Amino acid sequence: MRLKAANAGSPVAKIAKMKKPVTKTFAGSRIRHQRSRAGMTQSALAQRLQVSGSYLNQIEHDQRPVPPRLVSALCDIFSVGADYFSDTEEARGTQALREILTDPVFNAGAIGLDDIQAAMRAAPDLCAQFVRLYRAYLLRQEQATPALTGNVSFRPLADDAPDRVEPYEAVADWVQAQRNYFDEIDRVAERQAASIRLDEGRPVEQLSRYFLDQHGIRTAIDLDMGQRGLMWRLDRRARTLFLSEGVPSESSMFWMAQALGQIEHRTLFERAIRRSPLREREAKGLARVYLTNYFAGALLMPYEAFRQAARDLRHDVERLQRHFGVSFEQVCQRLSSLQRPGHEGIPFYFLKTDIAGNILKSFSANRFTQSRFGGPCPLWNIFRAFSTPFQVQVQLSRTTDGAVYLNVARTVGRSSLSYFDRPRLTAVVLGCSIADAGHLVYSAGLDLNDPKMIIPIGPGCRACTRENCRHRALPMVGHSLDTGNGEHGVMPYRVTS
Repeated sequence: MRLKAANAGSPVAKIAKMKKPVTKTFAGSRIRHQRSRAGMTQSALAQRLQVSGSYLNQIEHDQRPVPPRLVSALCDIFSVGADYFSDTEEARGTQALREILTDPVFNAGAIGLDDIQAAMRAAPDLCAQFVRLYRAYLLRQEQATPALTGNVSFRPLADDAPDRVEPYEAVADWVQAQRNYFDEIDRVAERQAASIRLDEGRPVEQLSRYFLDQHGIRTAIDLDMGQRGLMWRLDRRARTLFLSEGVPSESSMFWMAQALGQIEHRTLFERAIRRSPLREREAKGLARVYLTNYFAGALLMPYEAFRQAARDLRHDVERLQRHFGVSFEQVCQRLSSLQRPGHEGIPFYFLKTDIAGNILKSFSANRFTQSRFGGPCPLWNIFRAFSTPFQVQVQLSRTTDGAVYLNVARTVGRSSLSYFDRPRLTAVVLGCSIADAGHLVYSAGLDLNDPKMIIPIGPGCRACTRENCRHRALPMVGHSLDTGNGEHGVMPYRVTS
């Protein structure tokens, strides 16, 4: 079962109650969509829900919120998860629209938050297509600009291209829609981990023995592979799995798990991809890579054993590292995927970035939404992690929607192998709602009652509504600026309207 929330009288519960705004769930369009797909009339659904037709009509037109008592019944009727009727996806869509409308091309400063939320509730599919259209516009701009400067040739998008966004963005959207959990793959990996007995002895040795016994494939180290930019290579003719040298055991183990997934479970991955909305060849290829990585993590950290260990160790990432023999990043990413129905873990968000702020990975099982069209907030502790490599940074933060999170950040990767080596420096952040903070060892020593401990973070500066932020780089879009000399504040201008 899902972990219980903190005690009602605890500081965590108090601050969660005090700081998190009370929200009402409006899901009229989603209910109408499911009812239409099921070929059900409004009166028939009202009868099954044991409510009046007029009451259901008000819910479907967002004149009334969906009461919690009806959510379970709706889930049973339409065979969907409770999150389908939550406002989490609506919040993400709203944030994306807010960021898009800050682009000067729209001159849309008069469009307020209430209007954007109303549009998301009334026409979520239309709003999603608007986001896709804007992404396509940005992609064309990025392709055209180098061509105008003569740096590279411009190759326009085909008019009949099935995906109007970059393949990695299409895959990221699909993974997010699944809340980074793939039940069939997860259960297969869990059963296989038990059959291989990875918890007995050293997993690398167990996997090596399994490859040899089941497939006649031996493992060997290739001394030159790293110089060619390869991590592992399967030579089917030589029946050998070659691994790069000079890497930690957790990396070798993960690569072996990836290879096992490709050898034995490609059909499983293809089935998941066929059920996805992905149609473009490159997007399908990237999805295959992602599912291979997902299987590897699920094999090395089997769902129920990992969930239990995480709870017992209070989600101490470094202790979980040692327990399962994996890396810090692998633990964080696995924690973000514990969403098995009826056996959920804490809903975390997980994000990985480089020092320039480029988002490399992003998954969220809670309301947290990263900036999609602007730079991440510099107040976020994932950037402070770069100044203290391989040390954990803990932060309480509040986003512009009032939600408070406990964030755990640290740099990941390897150290230099030589003076001329230039390893990539990246950082990850794992975050959960303040309501779940008591289940994490990282809440120890924090004064959760002190509002000064909570750092306000936001989306890109143009979309951020915090007026007096000393870290603001650009003015807020949609407001007039007073640049007079009568007074001078935190910024060299003031917002007047």
